[in-house]
Amino acid sequence: MDSLTPASAVAVPPAVPDQPPRVWKFWGTTLWGLFIFAAMFLGQAAVIAYFVLRQGGSFDIAEAIRVVGSGLTISLSVILGLPAVLLATWIAIRPTRMTFTDYLALHGTSWRNFFVGVAALAILVGGWDLLSRALGREVTPGFMGEVLKSAQADGALWLLAIAFCLAAPMWEEIFSRGFLYRGWSESKLGVAGAIFLSSLAWTSLHLQYDWFFFGEVFSLGLLLGYLRYRTNSTWLTIALHGINNLAATIQTFWLAGHS
Repeated sequence: MDSLTPASAVAVPPAVPDQPPRVWKFWGTTLWGLFIFAAMFLGQAAVIAYFVLRQGGSFDIAEAIRVVGSGLTISLSVILGLPAVLLATWIAIRPTRMTFTDYLALHGTSWRNFFVGVAALAILVGGWDLLSRALGREVTPGFMGEVLKSAQADGALWLLAIAFCLAAPMWEEIFSRGFLYRGWSESKLGVAGAIFLSSLAWTSLHLQYDWFFFGEVFSLGLLLGYLRYRTNSTWLTIALHGINNLAATIQTFWLAGHS
């Protein structure tokens, strides 16, 4: 009879062990990376669509192009890319059962690593500037100068500085040196392949530049990828990326004032 069955004889289902944390490998990282990129694109496109539609009246393609290329529109679209990337990346990381900070290596690093990174960045950028002058090219992209002048005319220079020197470095590094590098480096690509491919993906985000500045951006990506590998700190690459963008913004502003 069931009522006479000893308690010790009652079958107890075995405990299901917790699944260990995991990292997305090549295809998982690639597909989720496309999802994050799409979120970033939609976030930025929403700002552009808002400024275009608020013009009202008949659709003027020339006016739409002017609005899309204005410093205010570009600044706000870049800034809105940050929450879009953060949310999409959080969604992508959640199934791995790892913390957001650990997965993306959002760890601090030593002052020595920081100053070594700054020195390496200065040498690399300085080399590209010298090569640019030797080839008779402009030191800064013309695109930057036009956006800076437009932002100044709109009274949004401070907003452009936040977009280029804070928001863009954060979401670009979280996407490339954080999420993409993490998954690809633990796949068959290995560290070297992950640095190369994540740098290529990062460079493809800068379609506004020509082939020369493409080369400079790609080389910067390789340096930042190497530093990400050596220090296990995406915060370091975010800081260096921000310093690079700040220096480029100041240089562009100074050259525009002396042209």
